[in-house]
Amino acid sequence: MKRCCYMLLVSICLANICWGSNQPRETDFNFDWKFSLQEEEAAAVDYDDSAWRRIRLPHDWSVEASFDSKLEGCTGYLPGGIGWYRKHFSVNADENQVTYLCFDGVYNNCDVWLNGVKLGFHPYGYSPFYFDITPHLQAKGQNNVLAVKVDRTRYADSRWYTGSGIYRPVKLITTDKLHIPIWGTFVTTPEVSADKALIDIEVKVKNAYLRECRSMLTTEIVSPAGKKVAAQKQEVSMSGNREQAFRQQMVVTTPQRWDTESPNMYRAITSLVLDGTVVDRYETPFSIRTIHFDPNEGFFLNGKNTLIKGVCLHHDGGLVGAAVPKGVWRRRLEKLKEGGCNAIRTAHNPPSEEFLDLCDELGVLVQDEFFDEMDNPKDKRHNANEQSVDYITRGYAEHFQEWAERDLKITMLRDRNHPSIIQWSIGNEIEWTYPRYKHATGYFDPQWSGNYFYTPPHIGPQEIKKRYEESTPGKYVLAETAKKLSAWTREMDTTRPVTANCILPSASHVTGYTDALDMVGYSYRRVVYDYGHKHFPDKPIMGTENVGQWHEWKAVIERPFVSGLFLWTGIAYLGEANGGWPSKGSGSGLLDFAGFKNPSWHMYKTLWDEQPHVYLATQTLKRSLFKVDDSTGLVVEKRPGGWKQRTWGWQNVNEHWNYTTDALIIVEVYSNCEEVELLLNGESLGPRKLADFEDHIYKWAVPFAEGELAAKGKSNGKMVSTKLVTVSAPASISVSIDITKLNADGYDVAHIVAQLVDEKGNPVKTDERLISFKVEGVCKVLGVDNGATYNVQDFQSDNIITDKGVCLLIIQSIKNALSNVAITAKSKNLESGSVKIAIK
Repeated sequence: MKRCCYMLLVSICLANICWGSNQPRETDFNFDWKFSLQEEEAAAVDYDDSAWRRIRLPHDWSVEASFDSKLEGCTGYLPGGIGWYRKHFSVNADENQVTYLCFDGVYNNCDVWLNGVKLGFHPYGYSPFYFDITPHLQAKGQNNVLAVKVDRTRYADSRWYTGSGIYRPVKLITTDKLHIPIWGTFVTTPEVSADKALIDIEVKVKNAYLRECRSMLTTEIVSPAGKKVAAQKQEVSMSGNREQAFRQQMVVTTPQRWDTESPNMYRAITSLVLDGTVVDRYETPFSIRTIHFDPNEGFFLNGKNTLIKGVCLHHDGGLVGAAVPKGVWRRRLEKLKEGGCNAIRTAHNPPSEEFLDLCDELGVLVQDEFFDEMDNPKDKRHNANEQSVDYITRGYAEHFQEWAERDLKITMLRDRNHPSIIQWSIGNEIEWTYPRYKHATGYFDPQWSGNYFYTPPHIGPQEIKKRYEESTPGKYVLAETAKKLSAWTREMDTTRPVTANCILPSASHVTGYTDALDMVGYSYRRVVYDYGHKHFPDKPIMGTENVGQWHEWKAVIERPFVSGLFLWTGIAYLGEANGGWPSKGSGSGLLDFAGFKNPSWHMYKTLWDEQPHVYLATQTLKRSLFKVDDSTGLVVEKRPGGWKQRTWGWQNVNEHWNYTTDALIIVEVYSNCEEVELLLNGESLGPRKLADFEDHIYKWAVPFAEGELAAKGKSNGKMVSTKLVTVSAPASISVSIDITKLNADGYDVAHIVAQLVDEKGNPVKTDERLISFKVEGVCKVLGVDNGATYNVQDFQSDNIITDKGVCLLIIQSIKNALSNVAITAKSKNLESGSVKIAIK
């Protein structure tokens, strides 16, 4: 018996070696595509695509265009159209293998053909999908022709920028007819302690042979350090043309748990051995961790009470549009984490697989959201003030009845092994598309008409319910739709709560909507946290869309029953440009379009990060708007039109000390220090206490004097300081880079920042210049940006006018192109030094 076991293990090892030398299970299918923006049909095998443009996926054709004021602000003044993609390829699969074509996301309404045969249609731009292309492939080594049509003629079908095309990666998966299907494993950890963790693995096996197959199913657990820590094998027998799920359980001792500070990742490596050969090998990254939402005490991660310090994110990456390289997301997420952020809400759709991989790796919690539109359409132009929906604004609602279940479930199949995901959100601000909700909250009351965000304070739960029941039912009932979505979600996963972002929670609580949810997200409704907890004490609640101001965070930390919040928004995003041309999007982010830190980033760092921090901001205001105590510099009276903090986004402030001599400057200091002293040219303007400022912002009124303005803070005995200096005219350009080595894989990116500086090297933020980048070496220039909302210059360029004296260039490696790249910046008589990048 021992000898038999030994021989089996040897066979498995030899089979692994043999299998590993053959074609890998997954093949990168992103290279060598052709693209054309045209209406002419191009699905035929013999269609002449020789003149088409050669591209690599992911690809977004909309972001390559110029902004146009005649287009729609909801999707960022960029066009749609009809795009065609074609790819010629061969495969090495033999008669005992199957091949799948897997798309992570195509925006949107796409049709796919292989060798002239239509594989199918997929309308939703945010869910993954795949086809079994085995029956339609040419013989081994022969040419195949793949054609994909993407219809974005409805170019205003969203309330934010979507991009157009095959904007997420594509994979070709080839394996044996006896195999683990795509996303065919589900790993959970039902029991976790410091001593051990129970690992429960559901493995689906598909037998596409016509005969019965007896095989060995083996799973090994590999620790974060790469050591095998558990294993199990079992013999499985399946009749032909069948799929079946098998369960395996293992124990990992002294588990290394995943959290936001130590994102430890394990791997489950599952193999199928048929007739002594490993015919399939499937790797599942996962983690060991526990989550719990308590209606009275908030969120617990691994048993530790943890505040969710989150931001909402749309899926564009600024100048790269929707086809966001992993390195662009890494830079942005790392900056958010540096500011104390520990969570992302993927507003308002499923993210890419790469994005979730990064969140796993970096230790970022995720609320994975499914839909922004359900039974009824939203008016994309008027954003909650529904007026009309026409051809170009018609969105997912027309596909929801047929496709919602498939899109939700396939998204969860792909995503549910990601430890970063802590919540499934079935939808965003859906209530306003159901007229009964507006009636129930007093929307049609003349005293309150026109503002769907607020329920009149005199209306209680019973009155809201009465108004709802008296109103006329529509074709669809939100509570019933929510029950279906939640049931489908729980069918796929019960380890995470189901939630939704409720814009009218006072009505949602009494109309059956929240009955379908495990917990309730409040959208801009911090004023009803206490109301919700009092009347519905069994439902955990949190803020799932909040403005980025101190009072929003204050409402959380004063209420243990609120798990945290998600600010709107983490990063500025294209689209939803309600401010009108030339504003191309929303600048409400902690980071701007180029990923530069906004003042609000510094404010929230002082709230979310325990390390002492001070930040100086200034703004000029007329003396007539204030009465100032000359002896202290304190504003003792604010007159109409005087300083005020914005309730949305952030007030316009500057990060410079360059004004005219007669200006009265309001100096703001964002700090978590209990005391800050302001000094002008070494002379103290007095220390102040944070406790004296209700809005958590230190303020001084300071008559401008050229020189140095400094702020010094003290917290628990630690001193921290920052300063602004009066600068002279730009004398040169400082160029910096975030990475000096790139892999020649066609994916790696580098961010180059050019900043105007004076003769002393101080950044000049009051003078704007046209900067031209010179790139020497073999690489791809992805584009430029200055981070400003009003910037509507073409992204795909090598020159740009600065904003606050700064701008950004992103370059990307080219596959197999080894090169030494040198980059310089120039502006009339100003030049920079050179930064160098090695591409290997």
